[in-house]
Amino acid sequence: MLVTGVKVVTTTSAKKSNSLDGLNREKVWDPVTRLWHWVLVIAVVAGWSFGKFMSFSTIAWHFYCGYTIIGLVIFRYLWGFIGPSPIRYRALIPRPKQLFNYLKIFPRREPSGTRGHNPLGSLSVIAILLLLTAQAGSGLFLVSDDYFESAPLAHLVSEAVNNRLTWWHKLLSKFVLGIVGLHVAAIFFYLVWKKENLIMPMISGWKWVKPSAKSDP
Repeated sequence: MLVTGVKVVTTTSAKKSNSLDGLNREKVWDPVTRLWHWVLVIAVVAGWSFGKFMSFSTIAWHFYCGYTIIGLVIFRYLWGFIGPSPIRYRALIPRPKQLFNYLKIFPRREPSGTRGHNPLGSLSVIAILLLLTAQAGSGLFLVSDDYFESAPLAHLVSEAVNNRLTWWHKLLSKFVLGIVGLHVAAIFFYLVWKKENLIMPMISGWKWVKPSAKSDP
């Protein structure tokens, strides 16, 4: 009886360590996706900083960050077809019904428990990818007369087009700053209000998930 009792206690303790308020701890984010995410964070922050505080010594690094972002974005577009299920477009693009149902429970002070991105998070990811595509893509055609630097595709467009793309590049940088700020604010909102840590899963890969959550929401 004593041995049996110990087994029961051990089993119960193990269950508690693997569940939290009805959630199960599951491996969701793969190493490639996690590495991609943090490299993109560094590239975007560095690229924006080098652009904001541009000088003769930093403009080249601004271009290098832009090339890195373009490579990362292209990889993410391809990864959406061949990556793990939480990363694929089928899981990333929410259906209207999913979005509507999530908005109804969004104010609740409880973790979302979705296996991958929740519907609002999915829209955020899509917006970030499209914005970075436009921002970094426009940078490929720019010429900086002030610092005697030009992007690799600048010779393919006229001066008028170059000036227009320069204007768009500067404007989109403000949107990049805004959406990054919104992204960070959302992370803290989930952490404080909904008691859901969205940072650790992107470091460890493990996430608290509702048992009913599907692999491909």
